[in-house]
Amino acid sequence: MGNFAYLLADLVMGLSSLISFLLLIYIIFSLLISFGVVNTYNQFVSIVYGSLYKLFEPILGPIRNALPNLGGIDFSPIVVFFALRYLTPFIAEAIIRLA
Repeated sequence: MGNFAYLLADLVMGLSSLISFLLLIYIIFSLLISFGVVNTYNQFVSIVYGSLYKLFEPILGPIRNALPNLGGIDFSPIVVFFALRYLTPFIAEAIIRLA
């Protein structure tokens, strides 16, 4: 059973890294779009940003509503990014210890 726990912990860490990477791409795309560097009428940009928006908006929406209004600056992606980076090792360690 212990070997399965290590595999499950590795899976959790890998998924967290993938989600963090995609969230970082989402943050960069949203910054580039908001500053007008990238054109949203480009089909590739539209597909990638639309997919990432649909993936992360259910996660970011409640956090955005819980955070105070900071004058138009959205810190919800940064909160999720740091939460993924710093909470995932604790979750993986708990999985290993429970086995």
